[in-house]
Amino acid sequence: MHCPFCQNPDTKVVDTRISDDGHSIRRRRECTHCGKRFTTVESTMLLVLKNSGNVEPFDRNKVISGVRKACQGRPINEDDLKALGQRVEEDLRSRGLAQVRSEDVGRAILEPLRELDVVAYLRFASVYQNFDGLEDFQQAIDQLRMHQAE
Repeated sequence: MHCPFCQNPDTKVVDTRISDDGHSIRRRRECTHCGKRFTTVESTMLLVLKNSGNVEPFDRNKVISGVRKACQGRPINEDDLKALGQRVEEDLRSRGLAQVRSEDVGRAILEPLRELDVVAYLRFASVYQNFDGLEDFQQAIDQLRMHQAE
């Protein structure tokens, strides 16, 4: 890490703290040449491999936005959506992979969304799983009923 004041490449870490979300580290550093202190934030990057072959950084807000569309008209508040987005991100990061497929993101959304609202779950699943007709909806409804009976 280069000192932002004198560009010296030699700095030492004075203090390290993990952020509240657990996904970044704040380090307080001191330049060994000029003695000035500065802060750096280090975070891991989770990448998503899209069906098109493109790779882009994971964006929790995109998850929330997609789920919000499925939840239109449902009694779901913004805090619930944010919690779902965080849960999905934590699930994906817990796998220990630097890159996940977009299908994995969709699958990670289904379980917490089903727990949140079954109608929103059906809406999301119908798009994500490419339902072709009434049989697909009926099969999904039957699975929901079996899950609720457990």
